[in-house]
Amino acid sequence: MENLDVMVLRTLRDWRRAGRRALLATVVRTWGSSPRPVGSIMALGQDGVVVGSVSGGCIEDDLIYRFTQPDAVGGAARSIPGGPPAFVKYGVTADEAHRFGLPCGGTLELLLEFEPDPDSLDELVRALEAGQLMRRTVRLADGAVTLETADTPSDLAVDEARMANTFGPEYRMLLIGAGQLTEYLATMALFSGFAVTVCDPREEYSSGFDVPGATLVKDMPDDVVQAFRPDRRSCVVALTHDPKLDDLALLEALETEAFYVGAIGSRRNNDARRERMIEHFGQTEASLARLRGPIGIYIGSKTPPEIAVSVMAEILAVKNGVPLPRDLDVAQAKNQLAIKANDPGELVCAPGRMGG
Repeated sequence: MENLDVMVLRTLRDWRRAGRRALLATVVRTWGSSPRPVGSIMALGQDGVVVGSVSGGCIEDDLIYRFTQPDAVGGAARSIPGGPPAFVKYGVTADEAHRFGLPCGGTLELLLEFEPDPDSLDELVRALEAGQLMRRTVRLADGAVTLETADTPSDLAVDEARMANTFGPEYRMLLIGAGQLTEYLATMALFSGFAVTVCDPREEYSSGFDVPGATLVKDMPDDVVQAFRPDRRSCVVALTHDPKLDDLALLEALETEAFYVGAIGSRRNNDARRERMIEHFGQTEASLARLRGPIGIYIGSKTPPEIAVSVMAEILAVKNGVPLPRDLDVAQAKNQLAIKANDPGELVCAPGRMGG
């Protein structure tokens, strides 16, 4: 599954290139509870087709009715207008919140851009497809758009003169190992919007791997990490339990800007990995500070799909900048369980039971 924003913008560009009327809606402000965060976008075509989302569907329905459905009185079809961008609020009153299905007390404001310029959209889509981070600024007086590359992601900004929204390339996940756990984690990552690459040079594993939408490569993992070139929207997860495959790949990943680098394994195995890296590869505790393990949040997971949920939850939390409570840390949680069981020693996990 590709990045949703890119899909919305590409579809909108294609509509406009074909001469179809369309609008772009952006969530610019929210108060209280809101079904979609600030910066979310949606495109509406002249035939009522919607791509993307600004709510759970209720506000989309109102926009479809407002701009594309026949008038109930005269029967004339409504049309998406031209002109400068316009703000519209939903959920201002309790009745409106109920009507539009917003959470209790929720209010959101949209900026509607009518008939966006297809050439500007094409430039933006091409830059995003090339992996660039882009800032799109809309002048509210006339809808003129300015595009510029951005160094870091930033929150949407809006004032009386302009709106600026940052769009990034898709998030990517590189998984080392093509076992059963990888199949579940790859599937979850795909429907979470990641582009997924799976690496495993072992024929006995790679030959049976089959997750539609994931790319499978069979080169050595450290070479694959170099070719993958992880950036700030990438994560690298080692799942083989084999130091010959995991260790060098993880060391390569730690040299990049990947937002998440981690490996499956028990506490004992993760401690052994760190010792190997320090003793044989010249690493230090400081250079390994970003290496996560045991990975996942502690949810008492035992089966591969449960472990995949645990790992995916941690990756999403890190991606979204959410600090995780210490009680959810796998090592900390298992230490506490061992203490409660009057056994302060290591709880050694069997293969396939080492995530969360």
